[in-house]
Amino acid sequence: MATISFDINDALKDYMSDPTAIPTPEAESALFDCENDPEALSNVGFLNPILNPIVDAIADNPDAIMRASNMDSLQFLLKYTTFLPTHALSKIFDLVMSGLSAESDVVHGDLDSPDEESALPHHKQLLEIYGFLLQWTIAAVETKAAEKSSNAPVARGRGKAKKGATKDDSWDSTAQLQAALDIMCKVMKLKLSKIFLTTSERDTFIGLLTRPVYMILESEQRTKNTNIRMHCFKVLCVAVKHHGHGYAAQINVIQNLTYFEHLSEPMAEFLHILAETYDYPQLADEVLREISNREFNSNDTRGPKSVSTFITKLSELTPRLVIKQVTMLAKQLDSESYTLRCALIEVCGNMIAYLTKQDERNDNHKTQLNAFFDVLEERFLDVNPYSRVRVLQVYMRLCELEQKFPKRRQKAAELACRSLSDKSSNVRRNAIKLLGTLIKTHPFTVMHGARLNQKEWRDRYEKVQEEINALKPPPDVPGLSGENGNQSAVDTQLLDEATQIESPQKPKTMTDEEKIAIVKKAQEEAATSEAIEKLTLTRRYYVEALKFIEVLHEATGTICQLLGSKNKSEVIEAIDYFEIGDAYNIEQNKLGIRRMLRLIWTKANSDEGKGVQTHLIDCYKRLFFEAPEEFSANDAANFIARNMISLTFGATPAELTSLEQLLATMMKEKMISEVVIGKLWQVYGVQKREISRTQRRGAIIVLGMLATANPEIVIGEIETMLRTGLAMHGRNDLQLAKYTCIALRRINPTGRSAKDSPVKFARLPNDHAVCQRLAAITEVQSDSKEWYGLAEQAISAIYAVAKHPDGLCSEVIRRKTRTVFGQSQSRPASRDETVQLTQQMTQTLDPHLSDPTVTQLGAQLDRPKNRDNAISLSQLLFIVGHVAIKQIVHLELCELDFKRRKQEKEKLAGSKDEKDKEEANELDLIGGTSEDDFTEAMTHIRERELLYGPSSLLSLFGPLVSEICANNTTYADKGLQAAATLCLAKLMCVSAEYCETNLPLLITIMERSPDAIVRSNAVIALGDMAVSFNHLIDENTDFLYRRLADDDASVKRTCLMTLTFLILAGQVKVKGQLGEMAKCLEDEDRRIADLARMFFTELSTKDNAVYNHFVDMFSLLSGGRMEEESFKKIVRFLLGFVNKDKHAKQLSEKLAARLARCETERQWNDVAFALGLLPHKNEDIAKVVSEGFKVVQAVG
Repeated sequence: MATISFDINDALKDYMSDPTAIPTPEAESALFDCENDPEALSNVGFLNPILNPIVDAIADNPDAIMRASNMDSLQFLLKYTTFLPTHALSKIFDLVMSGLSAESDVVHGDLDSPDEESALPHHKQLLEIYGFLLQWTIAAVETKAAEKSSNAPVARGRGKAKKGATKDDSWDSTAQLQAALDIMCKVMKLKLSKIFLTTSERDTFIGLLTRPVYMILESEQRTKNTNIRMHCFKVLCVAVKHHGHGYAAQINVIQNLTYFEHLSEPMAEFLHILAETYDYPQLADEVLREISNREFNSNDTRGPKSVSTFITKLSELTPRLVIKQVTMLAKQLDSESYTLRCALIEVCGNMIAYLTKQDERNDNHKTQLNAFFDVLEERFLDVNPYSRVRVLQVYMRLCELEQKFPKRRQKAAELACRSLSDKSSNVRRNAIKLLGTLIKTHPFTVMHGARLNQKEWRDRYEKVQEEINALKPPPDVPGLSGENGNQSAVDTQLLDEATQIESPQKPKTMTDEEKIAIVKKAQEEAATSEAIEKLTLTRRYYVEALKFIEVLHEATGTICQLLGSKNKSEVIEAIDYFEIGDAYNIEQNKLGIRRMLRLIWTKANSDEGKGVQTHLIDCYKRLFFEAPEEFSANDAANFIARNMISLTFGATPAELTSLEQLLATMMKEKMISEVVIGKLWQVYGVQKREISRTQRRGAIIVLGMLATANPEIVIGEIETMLRTGLAMHGRNDLQLAKYTCIALRRINPTGRSAKDSPVKFARLPNDHAVCQRLAAITEVQSDSKEWYGLAEQAISAIYAVAKHPDGLCSEVIRRKTRTVFGQSQSRPASRDETVQLTQQMTQTLDPHLSDPTVTQLGAQLDRPKNRDNAISLSQLLFIVGHVAIKQIVHLELCELDFKRRKQEKEKLAGSKDEKDKEEANELDLIGGTSEDDFTEAMTHIRERELLYGPSSLLSLFGPLVSEICANNTTYADKGLQAAATLCLAKLMCVSAEYCETNLPLLITIMERSPDAIVRSNAVIALGDMAVSFNHLIDENTDFLYRRLADDDASVKRTCLMTLTFLILAGQVKVKGQLGEMAKCLEDEDRRIADLARMFFTELSTKDNAVYNHFVDMFSLLSGGRMEEESFKKIVRFLLGFVNKDKHAKQLSEKLAARLARCETERQWNDVAFALGLLPHKNEDIAKVVSEGFKVVQAVG
C-alpha cells in the first residue's frame, strides 16, 4: 500500500497560503464526487464507511497515518469542514488526538532504548504529521465554534428547546480541547532534542503545537473557561521553558495585547505562572522592556488600554518582576495616553503594597518607597481627570495597609483636600471618598481611642507641653555651657616656667555617702531624660494628630459646599463623609450634618433625586434613629427621643423647615414608632420635674413637625398643650407658646397635606377652650421681641382651627386696644388729628370710655421714660396687620369652600338620592348664586369693606397707621416705626385703594428709613403688591431696583430674591433695569453673587431673554461705571447664554455700530471686548476693531 512522502515545510507553506488547495490525490474515490457537491458531506451515513476504517487502522497502529489514502482522506475532509457535521469533525479530532498520544507513548519507549535510535527519523515524521493534522483540526473546530456562537439566536424568556434541535447543535468541544492540550504537554515532555536535531526543525514542530493554542486564546469565550485557559498556559509554559519558544512567545504576547483586548489580563496571568511555577521570569522582563520602549499613536485607544490592563494585572500578580523594570516603565508617565499613566499609577500603588510586605528593610527599600510615593503625589496634578481619580483610588487601597506611613498620609490628606476644588466632579467625589477612608484608617488610635475631637487633642497637647516644661531645668541653672566656658579659659599655671617634675597627687577618696549621692543623682538625671524623651515623642504624636484634624476641618467647609453639587453621586459621597466624621466626633462635621438637611428638597422626579433623598433619610436614620443593640425598648425610645430633640438645638429657621420635611417624610414611611412619640409628649408635658426650656421646646417643635404627616399626633394631646404651652409654662417661655401654636395649627392640615390626610377636621366654636386660650396668649404682657412670633402663630392658629376666626380676632383687637388706650387717667395737652382719631376709635370700641380717660398717643410717646406705651402700640399694630392678612386668606378659603360645595351640589343633583336631599336643602340659600357673583362679592368685601366699611374694625386703624408712618420724627421709637411700617404694608395688600393712597409713603420709607429691617420689609411688601395690584406697582419698579445698590447686604439680598421671583414668575415687566441685577454678579457678598448667577441661568431658559436685554444691560454696565475686570467677568458670563449663531451675528452688528460713537477709550475697549467674545465671523467688524480707538480732534 502506498505511503506518503511528507515534508512539514511544504505542507505548512500550502496550508498557510490556502488549505483548500492542498492536493489529496489518494483520498477515497467516493470523496472526489463531493468536490462538486460538498453538501453530500453532511450525511453521516456517507462519512462513517470512510472514517471508521481509518479510525480502526490508527487505533491498531499510529503508523497507519502514513498510508496515502488515510492521510489524503483526512486532509480532504478537513478542507471541507464547513459542510461536515460536528459528529464527523469530533471523530476526526479524536482520531488525530489518539494517534498523536499513541505515537508519543511509542516514542517515549524508543527514546529510552538505545537499539531503537534508527527509528527516530520515522518517529519525527509521524509526530510532524500528527502535529500538522492536529493544528488543522483545532483550527476547524474553532471555526465551527465561532460560526455556532455567531449564528446562535438570542435566548428570550424561558422558552423550551425546539423539538428539531439535534445532537449536532449541542456538541461541545471543550472536553476534547482539554484532552488535546494535555496530549500536547505529553508530547513536549519527550526529549525532542534527540528527535529534532536542528533548532529550526524543533521550532517548526513546537510551532505546530503552540499555534493552535494561540488560536484558542483568541476566542474570548474559550479564554473565559478557566480549565481551557490553564491548559493553554501549561502548553506555552512548557514550550518556553524547555523548547526555546521564548522569543516566539514574546512576539505573540505583544500581538495579543495589540489586537485582542480580552487577552490583556490572561497574558499577565500566563507570565505570572511562567515566572512563579516554571521559574522563567526572562519572558516577562523582555515583554515589559519592549512595552516601555513603545510609542503609541495619539489616535490609538485600543493599544494603550490593553497594555495598561496588562501592566496593572501583572503588577498585582507578580510585583517582584515588575519592580525590576519599573524604571523602564516610568518612561510611559510622559505618554500622551492617560490610560497608560493610570496603569503606572496603579503599578506604583501595587509596588508600595508589595514593599510593605517585605521583611527586609534596608536603605534601598526606603528609597524605593519614597520614589513611588513621590510619583503618586506628583500625579495629583495630572492633566487628565481620570489619572487624578486613579491616584485617589490607589491611595484608598494604600490606606488599608497595615503600615500607616503617617507623613505620607498627612500629605495625601492635604492633597485630597486640595482636590475638593477640582473642576472634575469625579475627582471631587473620589477626594471625598479618600478623606473618609483616611479618617476610618487613621493611625492615632493607640493612646486615646479613635475619636478625632480637636478640643480633646489640643488639651492633651497642652498638658504634655506643661509636663515637658516642668521637667526641663530652668535656663539659669549651670549646665554644659558653663563647663565648656571653663574649658576655654587658660590655666595660668601652665604659663609658669617649669622647674621640676612633681609626682601627681593621688585623688581624694570619696566617702560612701558621696558615692551614693552621685549614683542617685545620675539615676535621677537618666530618669528625667527618659521621661522628657517619652513626653517629646508623645507631643510629636499629638502634633501630627492635630495637623490631620486641621486638614479635615478645612476639607469639611468645602464638602459642605459640595452638598449643593449638580452631580448626585458627589452629593451622596458628601453625605457618607459627614456620617463617617460624626462617628469619629469631628466637631466641624456637625455643621455638615445640619447642612445636609436641605437635600430633603432635592427634586425626586428622577432616580438620582430619589437616591439622594433616600440616602439622606438612611443616613439620618443611622445617626439619630437607631439605638445601640444592647438597649432595651424603653431605653431605645428615650435615646431616639433625645436625639430628635437635639436636632432642634440652635437650628436656623431654614434648617427647621428642612427638618420638618425630613421628619414628615419619615413619619409617612412609618419609621418613627408610637413609643418615641409618647416619650416626646412626656418631655413636653412634664410638670413635676423642672427641665430645660430648650428640651421642652424641642419636644413640641418635633411633635409639630411629625403632625404635618399625621395630625392625629396632636389631636390626641390637645389637653397636654392647653396645660403646658398655653398655660403658665407658655407664659413664662414665649418660644414654647409659639411652637405650641404651630403644633395646634397642624390639627387642620392645609394644601396638599389636606388632600393626603385621612382625617377631616371640623372647626372649633369660638368659645372652645383651644380658641379661648389662643386668644388669651396674645395678651401676655411682655416687652420681648419673642412676643411678635408668638402673636403671629397664635393668630394663624385661630384662623386654622376656629369656626369664626374673624369674630375671635376682633375681640382680641378690642381688648388690646383698651389695654393700649385706657392706661393713663391723666389728661395731657391736646394733640392734633391723631388725638381725634384715637378718641374716635377708642369710643367706637367702647362707648363707656369717656373723653378724659382717652390716652393721647403722641403725648405718651413724647415721654422717653415711658417706653411701654410704644411697645404696647407696636404690638397692637402687629396684631392688626397680621389679622388683616389672615382675613384675606380666610376669605379666599371661604370662596374655595363655596365652589367645592357648589360642585358637590351639582353632582348630587344629578343622582337625586333621598339621603342627599337634606344637604341639598342646606344649599338652597346659595342655590341661585353663581360662582362669579360670589367671587365679585368677596372682592368687594376685600376692597371696600375691610378697610373702608362703616362697621369694619380694621378701618379705624388705616388712618392711624398712615399717621404714625408719616410722622416718624414725632413717633420716633424704632420698634414702633418697624411695626407700623409692617402693618401699613399688610393693610396695603388688602385694598387697592388703600395701596394707591399710601404707596408714595411706603416707597419713601423704603428709600429713607435708617433701619435695614424696615427697608427689607418694604421691599418684600412691594413684591407682594406687585402680585396683587400689578397695575399700581408696575410703574414704580425703578424704586425696587434701586435697593440693589443698598448699603446693607441683607436689604440687597432681599431685593434680589424678590425681583428674581417677580421676573421669573412674569409678575413684572423687565425694562432696562436688568443691568442692576447684572452688577450683583460681582458683588462682594458671595451669596448675592450666587443668587444673581442663579437668576440669569434661569432667565436664559425663557425665550432668549438674556439676548433680548443684553444691549440695555451693556449700556448700563459699560463706559467706566464699574471696574474693568468686573465688567469683563459679567459680560463673559452673560454672553455665555447667547448660543445661536443668528443671535451672535445680530448682537455683534448692534455693538459694532457703537464703536464709531464711543467718546472714551474705555467705552471703545468695552465694546471691543464684547465683540471679541462673540463668534460673529464678520470681516468688516474685525477690521474696524483691529484699527483700534481713534482720537479725532476738531480743528477750531
